[in-house]
Amino acid sequence: MSEDYSKLKFKAGLEIHQQLDTSKLFCRCPSVLRRDEPDFEVERKLHAVAGESGEIDVAAKYETEKNKKFIYQGYDTTCLVELDEEPPHNINNEALKIAIQIALLMNMKIVPITQIMRKVVINGSNTSGFQRTVLIARDGFIETQSGKVRIDSLYLEEDAARIIEKSKEKIIYRLDRLGIPLVEIVTAPDIKTPEQAKMVALKIGEILRSCKVRRGIGTIRQDVNVSIRGENRVEIKGMQDMRIFLDVIKNEIERQKKLSDEGKPTKMEVRNALPNGTTEFMRPLPGSARMYPETDLPLLKISRNFINEAKKTLPALKSSIESELKQKGLNPEMIKLLFKQNKLEEFKELSVVMNNPQLIAKILLIYPREIASHRNLSSKKINEILNSDVLIFVLEKLKEGKISESQVKDVLEKIVSGIDLEEAVKFEKVDLEDVESFIINLLKNKPGLSEKAYMGLVMKEFHGKIDGKTANEIIKKLKKP
Repeated sequence: MSEDYSKLKFKAGLEIHQQLDTSKLFCRCPSVLRRDEPDFEVERKLHAVAGESGEIDVAAKYETEKNKKFIYQGYDTTCLVELDEEPPHNINNEALKIAIQIALLMNMKIVPITQIMRKVVINGSNTSGFQRTVLIARDGFIETQSGKVRIDSLYLEEDAARIIEKSKEKIIYRLDRLGIPLVEIVTAPDIKTPEQAKMVALKIGEILRSCKVRRGIGTIRQDVNVSIRGENRVEIKGMQDMRIFLDVIKNEIERQKKLSDEGKPTKMEVRNALPNGTTEFMRPLPGSARMYPETDLPLLKISRNFINEAKKTLPALKSSIESELKQKGLNPEMIKLLFKQNKLEEFKELSVVMNNPQLIAKILLIYPREIASHRNLSSKKINEILNSDVLIFVLEKLKEGKISESQVKDVLEKIVSGIDLEEAVKFEKVDLEDVESFIINLLKNKPGLSEKAYMGLVMKEFHGKIDGKTANEIIKKLKKP
């Protein structure tokens, strides 16, 4: 029996953190995670401070009482800003532009004047004891199959240091991740079912991937806030694994239902998603007392000109691109390969030279794979040889009528074998009377074959000397009774 989520008064909202593919947010150090041994270490302890309200946040107090040591490891790519020994530099404009583009794709209103804030860090993952964050946009929405979901806010902030080792007494962090720009996207609690929550996560993920963001494990983190029956919300961290996404939410619903049925109110807390689809307690839910203004930086002013510049290079969503490619006649498998092999930009570049989507897809995806297999070469080697400049040259010769469409693959084969470009597009011409004579004998000696079968035999005989269209016309003419 399916759950009646409306009767249960189920509500959920998402918080998504995505790293951007730029240098760091408040310095110009590279956003590179190092694998070699660190150059130095520093040791700190957490001291909870009062936020803008004058109160100490309950979660910060909880972590301070653990009295843990925090050890920070750094490299020659670590600067004084990351060590909290130098004031932050002005915000990274490239990261700001990307954040604005993401906001615009979610129909959000950009905040023209905004205050950079300090958010108290309660787990020691920042040398300063706080994370810098700034509200960039608000009041947006996305559409899902189950209805519109509002996007409350989008923040641009610096990522935390990464954990290397953890025990009861200490935590060791690396500073190479600290300061990498990330956007935090917060939805309104408009999500009415676990399935809709997944739809929203996937839709926002599509928007993020269309922009200049970092890819790979650890570059995106996703949290879900859940409540039922109008009771306290619970924040579940570590929800980026979509394989357990629905299970975690449904199990949390059951946990909250059980507490409610036993007369025990659900506590406002942060829980961690586990691989088996359940959750475990992490800490009390942080409150507003953890925020206060950044005193080392001025107000951030986002001009209309800056927003307009961001709009000029606003990327298209994957779903829109897929729809456009389908209209051009590409099948789903071709479209999937274009995305998977990161060939979309090259496809657009070649389409400017010649408007033949089917052929361009073949020379990018099919022919290189077949040639690589035939010549026992790696895909990487084939792509190095058949680069954009080479493919543009071949398409231009096709457009000029120097070669036929059926000869394109042969040209590519020649180029891979080491033949000069100009020589590769030269083909020995054949007398059409010889072709007709061959086809007449073929029809006589091998009657009853399909046109496709005859075509294959003719092309094999006159390899590279005749185009498929001409051969097919001769076959049809001579095959008529």
